[in-house]
Amino acid sequence: MINHFITKGNYIFKEKGISPIPMMFRRELDIEKPVKKAEISATALGIYTLLLNGNVVGNQYFAPGFTSYKHTLLYQTYDITELLLSGKNSLFSVVTGGWAVGSFGFTRKNRITAKRQAFAAEITITYEDGTEEVIVTDENWLVSQNGPLKEACIYDGEVYDATVSVKDHVWQIAEKEELKIHPALIRDDRAPVQEVKELFPLSVNRVEEEYIFDFGQNFAGVISFDIIGKEGQKLLFLHSEVLRPDGTLQRDFLRTAKARVEYTCKEGQQSFSPRHTYMGFRYVSVRGLEKEQVDSFCLKAKVLTSATQRNGEFSCDNDKINRLQQNILWGATSNLFEIPTDCPQRDERMGWTGDIAVFAQTACYNFKMEKFLKKWLRDMRSEQKKTGGIPNTIPSQGYGFPETMPTMAVDFWGDACIMVPYALYMAYGDEQVLEENYEMMKAYANASKRWAAFASVGTKRYIWDTFHLLHFGDWVAPDVDNMSQWQKRSPWTATASLYHTTSLLAKIATILHKREDAKAYDAYSKKVGEAYLKHFTDGEGKLLEEFQTAYVLPIYFGIFDEKTKKKAAANLAELVKKNNYCIGTGFPGTPYILFALADNGFADVAYKMLLNTNCPSWLYEVKMGATTIWERWDGLDEKGNCPIGDDGTDTMISYNHYASGAVGAFFYRRILGLEPLEAGYKTFMVKPILGGDLHEAKGRVDTPFGTISVSWKLGDEFEIQLEVPKETSCELELPDGSKEQLFEGIHKRKIKLTEVNYER
Repeated sequence: MINHFITKGNYIFKEKGISPIPMMFRRELDIEKPVKKAEISATALGIYTLLLNGNVVGNQYFAPGFTSYKHTLLYQTYDITELLLSGKNSLFSVVTGGWAVGSFGFTRKNRITAKRQAFAAEITITYEDGTEEVIVTDENWLVSQNGPLKEACIYDGEVYDATVSVKDHVWQIAEKEELKIHPALIRDDRAPVQEVKELFPLSVNRVEEEYIFDFGQNFAGVISFDIIGKEGQKLLFLHSEVLRPDGTLQRDFLRTAKARVEYTCKEGQQSFSPRHTYMGFRYVSVRGLEKEQVDSFCLKAKVLTSATQRNGEFSCDNDKINRLQQNILWGATSNLFEIPTDCPQRDERMGWTGDIAVFAQTACYNFKMEKFLKKWLRDMRSEQKKTGGIPNTIPSQGYGFPETMPTMAVDFWGDACIMVPYALYMAYGDEQVLEENYEMMKAYANASKRWAAFASVGTKRYIWDTFHLLHFGDWVAPDVDNMSQWQKRSPWTATASLYHTTSLLAKIATILHKREDAKAYDAYSKKVGEAYLKHFTDGEGKLLEEFQTAYVLPIYFGIFDEKTKKKAAANLAELVKKNNYCIGTGFPGTPYILFALADNGFADVAYKMLLNTNCPSWLYEVKMGATTIWERWDGLDEKGNCPIGDDGTDTMISYNHYASGAVGAFFYRRILGLEPLEAGYKTFMVKPILGGDLHEAKGRVDTPFGTISVSWKLGDEFEIQLEVPKETSCELELPDGSKEQLFEGIHKRKIKLTEVNYER
């Protein structure tokens, strides 16, 4: 059992706002007879890296992983048979503060889970003669804090002195550490962060005393460099997502995050890459590089992510849409990082529930998400309050206001506890994900019901209109100016959320054969829908207070009946036209606005919005050279300046924020036309909606039954080809309205252009 934690017992760490000094643990292993197999299991409070005889053990970063540490601590097991030598072996473990001990959150709180780092390991060596030796972390290990790694922080980066060697260390006997928490130790079952790609700079420019390298792509990861250095030479690497108009790094939006690497060279050839931090960046400036070193200096970057496996692909004949799809993929790659983060660059990188709530469906189309999201949902279950409230960031690390809203039911953000499991279920067909999260869903839905009914009477009990300052509302909607105006829209977003979560929970209860629950939640959701129509509309599909999100949510979620839904869609289309086909929705409405239009007779309006290149729009970002999704639609003006002023968010702007990339689901479900009708695509639909200037689209999605592929072309005729896996069936509907059911195999169909109906 890996429960022998050791530490440097005399290290008292009380500094605020920073991360602790790294610890290095050491153990010498004497191997005197042939080894059949050797394994090491390890964990830490902090982040650890193992080195055996100078070789890094394993290929993952940030072990043991970011979990709700009070409840769950993961451990990893590595096969080290091939790394062991006959005779003397040196095993080191470098342990830094990470999320458990280091500075985290924009208030820079530290020592959240432990007062200092702690490490535990168990080595099992099985010899050829059948004997076994077990080595645990105990007083036979040494510990030092004056190694070459001087600082390591998620936000601030690393400080490394290559002139320090092992002989320079001051070692002392490691001491047993009594943890203040008692988590369950679980063998690693997450999707670990790994390197998936190596990037090289596209250009380098000298600006005054620094060299600025452009990698051509915004991403999450770390630098890697090779240099012929001089003893004591100091290099400073600074990171940034965007440049100022004068060509220097724009780092204001990092807030307190230093996002840097400081490196002191030894003499001669050397290489370095951080392992205990990461950055979100496209540009790197290097200071301290001498002119004669430039030609031999090699700077690269490692792209790191937990989203290491693709699940689907989409492309079409519009280059801007293809670039947008790439931006969605890169934004997801950057933020599916141990947990679903909001952004990878500033002093935040927290597991915001609202972002993944709206993005989960798109994520499941593009990436294999089961392990990643199931692990995160376990953390969510363990941190749900007895009241049913869900922390707005998971793991919450004990945060409250001002870092997040208080732990209560918060529309769309808390909805992740229902929306994420359901997205997983529909993508992979595993009822277990619904079953194991069902009680959490119920508790949250019931909390939402209580908050809606608080201090209300009559039908107002179904209007969730309590304390709008405790909700995010129409977060970052570009048609209003500041945070308080986004939040004032919470009665509309929260009431639509209440309808959606309770009606979805009724569906889930039916799947799980919980008939009484299904009946109760279905009846309740209908009352919420009636209240929304009564208090927010004229009863004929017109909102009493009109804004895009207020139309989108009741249209898409099904609050309107068929007759009034068409009228509401027409009113929404008119709003969009008056806004020059620009987007006006915040987080809650953005994933659904194109569906609300295209599914109700306004595909032409949906495509004009999608293909719009004026600000605010998805393709405005593409036009401005974005390589990921922005947090704010107006993140840069036409001159490359950030126009955001004092809107109550402390100049909150990230250029790598995946939430608005939820539009990617429209690419698969409506442009390609592919979506599941039964969980796991046991039955599925292929029904493309044509529009805009698109004449070709193709893609595929991996399912539990095999790969579904779809491709279509529009010329003199409309041609479509699709592959249906074994044990599944497809309902194909062509743009002329003709339908048929298809089974296993490759199928091709054609219709004449004159028969095409461009609206769904």
